[in-house]
Amino acid sequence: MHTAPTTAPAHSKPSIYEPTQAGVIFPTKPTFKNVESERLHLKQRLVAACRAFALEKFDYGFAGHLTIRDPEHPELYWTNPMCVHFAQVKVSNLILADHKGRVVEGRHAINRAGFVLHGAVHEAHPDIVAMCHAHTVYGTAFAALGRPLEPISQDAAAFFEDHVVIKDEAGQVAVEEKAGLAVCDWFTGVKAAIHQNHGLLTASRHSIEAAAFWFIALERCCKQQMLVEASGHKPVLVPPDKARYSREHVGSEYIGWLHFQSIYDHLVATQPDMLT
Repeated sequence: MHTAPTTAPAHSKPSIYEPTQAGVIFPTKPTFKNVESERLHLKQRLVAACRAFALEKFDYGFAGHLTIRDPEHPELYWTNPMCVHFAQVKVSNLILADHKGRVVEGRHAINRAGFVLHGAVHEAHPDIVAMCHAHTVYGTAFAALGRPLEPISQDAAAFFEDHVVIKDEAGQVAVEEKAGLAVCDWFTGVKAAIHQNHGLLTASRHSIEAAAFWFIALERCCKQQMLVEASGHKPVLVPPDKARYSREHVGSEYIGWLHFQSIYDHLVATQPDMLT
């Protein structure tokens, strides 16, 4: 028997991509029976984010750090281990650290620059649950310009009025705790930052998946803008009202999470060792 599609009220939908037809396969956020299962879920997604960064060739020696706040102990966060390639990160070698950079679980050391920046942001912003940073080619190059992205496309519009350019501590390796304190206040109300002479950072109040996808997207947008500028032609910008509309509908934390689901499924199918 044919069942007529059901339609949910527009106000109840988290995005315009939410299907109106009942019974079709579509990603949904999981629920957890206990904190242990939630913690495992978060650790698996953190590992997937690291593996996704490896696929994108975001590695640069030991540089780069991704973090997710622990669901039971919010003063602690999980992060990738020091001097382990993104492609070799797995659930079993993640480390748990506090905001002072002390490893409380795991065998590896912590990346000092990672804890200085991420620890300061996590401590200053209890609403931020995840962060990502890596020394990427295009993001680092664009950061040298010391200016924000322009809304040259729908992709770039996702960051319109939702990212900042940080000039504090520009170009200096952030290994002193005061450097993290100088940077952390900039993350109020935005999902991304371009740190002048350093690179890109993303922060999420939703999930590690959102933080990871928007980092991938931000790097891609930096590349696109530099390619357009290299053409010697001035780009036609998306008007502010349309840029805000696009940001609302394709630039939310939920949309970032949704984008990452296909990446996660691909990684599980092709790199099952990451879950060990």
